[in-house]
Parts: sequence; C-alpha cells; structure tokens
Amino acid sequence: MKGVILAAGRGERLRPLTDDRPKVIVKVANRPIIEYVMENLDPFVDEFIVVVRYEKERLMKALGDEFGGKPITYVEQLPGEGTAKAIESTRDLIGNEEFIAVNGDIYFEEEAVRALIATFRRENADAALVVKHFGDLSHFGRIEVKGNLVRAVLEKPGKVPGYANLGIYAFKPDVFDFISRTQLSKRGEYEITDTLNLMIEAGKKVAYAVYDGYWNDIGRPWNMLELNEYLLKTKLKHDVRGEVEPGAVLIPPVEVGEGTVIRSGAYIIGPVKIGKNSRIGPNCFIRPHTSIGDNCHVGNAVEVKNSIIMDNSNAPHLNYVGDSIIGENSNLGAGTITANLRHDRGNIRVEIKGKLEDSGRHKLGAIIGHGVKTGINVSIYPGRKIGSGSFIGPGAIVDRNVPPRSLLIVKQEKEVRRL
Repeated sequence: MKGVILAAGRGERLRPLTDDRPKVIVKVANRPIIEYVMENLDPFVDEFIVVVRYEKERLMKALGDEFGGKPITYVEQLPGEGTAKAIESTRDLIGNEEFIAVNGDIYFEEEAVRALIATFRRENADAALVVKHFGDLSHFGRIEVKGNLVRAVLEKPGKVPGYANLGIYAFKPDVFDFISRTQLSKRGEYEITDTLNLMIEAGKKVAYAVYDGYWNDIGRPWNMLELNEYLLKTKLKHDVRGEVEPGAVLIPPVEVGEGTVIRSGAYIIGPVKIGKNSRIGPNCFIRPHTSIGDNCHVGNAVEVKNSIIMDNSNAPHLNYVGDSIIGENSNLGAGTITANLRHDRGNIRVEIKGKLEDSGRHKLGAIIGHGVKTGINVSIYPGRKIGSGSFIGPGAIVDRNVPPRSLLIVKQEKEVRRL
C-alpha cells in the first residue's frame, strides 16, 4: 500500500516561518513536521508519494529519496488548489492499488492509521477517514454518521460537539473517478470532502474510524509550540551525548546532541531537547518545553522558556526568550527581550492573513523568521512577527509586525549644547 502525503501548500498562516520554505519542513522539536507524518505511516506502507509545489526543490532536498529504507516519489500538484486536486496528481502512480492519503501538516500517532486500515478492511469500504470527537466544531467540518458509515461531510456547524475530519484517508482507486467530477468549492478549491459526499450520494461505502489520541493541525505558530510541548513531554528520553562541564545542572529528561557543550553554570530543567554542535552557557537558564537546534548558541545571562530555537540561531547575551519561535540563522543582539504576557493577562492575538486571531494563549512571545538580526536592547511585544531576512536596529521597540527583508531603525534626534 502506498502512502500519499499532501505537501504542496505555501503555509500562509505559519508565516514568517514559511517565507522561504514549505511548512512541512519547518522543524518542531528539531525535526521537520513531515517526518513525524512519515514515521507514523511507515509501518503500513511500502512507498511514499509526496505531492509538492511551493519551494519543491527545498522539500525534496530535505527529505531525499527514501525514508526508513522505503522509496519516496515526488509528484507536482496539478494546476488548481485543494486536497482533491492534490490527490488527483498521484493517479498515474497509484494505478489500481488501494492507498492512504494524509495531510502533510498534521500530527497524529500510529494508532490513527492502524484504526483507519482496520475499519477500511472490516467494512470493505470504498473510502474511510479518521475522525475525532470535539466539544466545539467551530473550526472543523462536521462528519455526520449512521452506524459504521459516514452519511455526510458538512460545513463548520459552529460551537457544537461532534466528529471532526482529521485529514487521514484510505481509498480504493475508483476515488479518482469521483475526483474528476468534483466541482470548485465556495473557497475556490477542489476539496476531497466534496469528493466524499459525491461518493456517498452514489451509494459508495465511506467508513470512519474514531481516534482518541493526540492530534494537531499545525496551521498557526502557536500550534507549533503546542506540538513541541507534547513531543518533549511524551517522546523525550534523557540522553546526553555532548560534553557537560562541572557546575552545569541538568534535570531530566534532557537530550543533548553530539558535539554540544553545556558550560558551567547552565541550569536546564527538562524536558528540553538540544541538537548537535551547540554551545549552551555559561550561566544560563533553560526552562521546560524548549527545543534548541543544531549549531546554536545560548549564552551568558540568557533565559529560554517553552520556546523553539531552530538551527544556526543564537541568543548569546542577556536575552529573554519566552513562549517564542526563532527561525534558522537568526541572531538576537545583547539585551533583546521577547515579551510574552499582556498587562491585563488577556489572550494574545496574532495577525494571520491580515486578520487578528485569538491564539487562546495568555502567554505567547515573538514569532521570528529565518535570517533575522536584532541589535542591542530590542524589545518585542507579545505575538509580534518579524519577517525573514529583516534587521531590527538597536533600541527598537517592535510593537507591530515586521514584513520580510525589512530594516527597522530607531531615529534619534541629537541635541548639541555649547559648553
């Protein structure tokens, strides 16, 4: 059975972290999101087919031509938007085989796929999908069921309980005939949920598998922090492969990669994950649910809490990084501080695609893109985004979002007095 992974999207809601790369290769807990998808599909498939488009060369370079010894085939998405169009792109590669298709920007556990296949086989279904019960379906389409089968896939019904579609499917190959009849949705996309409704109307058997485990739709930056916390809490093992100097304190579980040096005075409370060839300390404080990538520097008098610092990035002097995400190849000047709490302790709102969204978190710091540099004594308001390739000058107060490749300088008038 082949595993199809839909990875062609731009990931607009995750900007600035997707300014120059598809969201499926943005790293959480030091691994690209798509690797978690492939890892949990791996026991059930013999080949991966990855549907690509946006920054496809970067994705293909990141993954290579195999995963776990199983081949990866890449196919570019056909013109048009939507999950149905993405799946249609694989038609020639699938042939007459049954297959699994999953969104590449979600996290789920292996149990979800096991339940899906068991249901698909037991019901001898033409299609099957994984569902999860939520108390509030405001952000999900509703799956209406009768007995062991799906009756309809409905629009978002508002704040009511019910089953939601998790974006994990199994299909017989005749799904492609129904995809070819799928019309554009109101959103201007060809959606596989509309295809499923066509199949149900035609009398095809669409089954569902209920999944009660952890699932995350990684659509917004704070979802990355949620997933990072979950992975560190549940998957991390205490494993120190680097050097730990006398006087450093590590409270397990802490993972330290090869070539990394933890200098004297560093105090690390797990779960914390640190990659290879990084420099930590001296005299820094790293608090739980923090992941730090390869070739990073967290230096003297720096505190990091519940954050993601990606590869080749530095917080070297007198920094506070709280509930924040820092992309690759970025550097915080001495005294750069991320604020993560409003004075009124209200939820932090973040601008997503031009509209303010409630993150549901009362602690959320900065979302900093790739290749960002800040000068000394920069202060960043909660929930602000700094676009990739930007430079923030010394003493700046970042109280609004900064577009990619911007230069933000504080202008100061000089007063000259004669003695």
